[in-house]
Amino acid sequence: MAILLIYIVVFVAAFYAVKIVTKTTTSKKDYTSLKTVTFGDESAVSPNRAASIISVLSIFMIWAAFTGSKLIPFHVPGPFIGELNFTYTAMNAMGETDDAQVTVVVYDVQSGKIPKKPNIEPGKGFALNDSAKIVAWRSGLIKVKRNDIGGKDSGYKITSINGQKISPKEEIFIDNARIFMTAKGTLNFVPEKGWQMQPVWLPPPEDVWSRLIWVASEGYKNFTLSEHLGWSLIRVVVGFLAGALIGIPLGYAMGLSGWFRGWFDPIVEFMRPVP
Repeated sequence: MAILLIYIVVFVAAFYAVKIVTKTTTSKKDYTSLKTVTFGDESAVSPNRAASIISVLSIFMIWAAFTGSKLIPFHVPGPFIGELNFTYTAMNAMGETDDAQVTVVVYDVQSGKIPKKPNIEPGKGFALNDSAKIVAWRSGLIKVKRNDIGGKDSGYKITSINGQKISPKEEIFIDNARIFMTAKGTLNFVPEKGWQMQPVWLPPPEDVWSRLIWVASEGYKNFTLSEHLGWSLIRVVVGFLAGALIGIPLGYAMGLSGWFRGWFDPIVEFMRPVP
């Protein structure tokens, strides 16, 4: 939705900007400009070349901005990547409370660098410090009660996170993340996703170009890119020739014979709407 709104804003802004710039120029005087009725006249409307150029540039800029491309200096906010902490308060079966800290490492799996789970001191008390690692754009379950002393006892529960009260099926927001507590008391940790697209769905322009060069040089499934394109073109040409070899004589026959027309008309009409 955000991309659509930005595209509409660029469309409207570019329209008025070009209109203001070209307002002082002389209007084109030709046969079309002399027409008084232009509704439904295809020749009365010619494409605005400035709009065409801005359209292509806008699509490229939006693509680059929403994928974190290095080709432009500005981007929409990306996902949170790094380390963050939150403190939770636990209550044991005897009604005692204790605090512990959880360190979460959020990393980009596309970079190829997989960090290790942080080693931390457990601390004192029955609520022990913990750590976790989660992939950016994803979510992960953090079972903070698993290593707590008495965490498996009946009545043991998490009462608050960073001073915010929480209970099962409720969520809270902390810096760069959202935390939802499941019905069993497990924390579903969702790092801030930002506005950028995941590279697996929409890579930046430079990655697409480098991949194209790689496929052209290294090939795909033991065949070069030119071989793939060549055989695709051959199939298209052969299909066209086979269709023409059958379709042209059949068309002549249907135009000259009522029997041929009646015989093949149902088949032709059935295939007409098929793309």
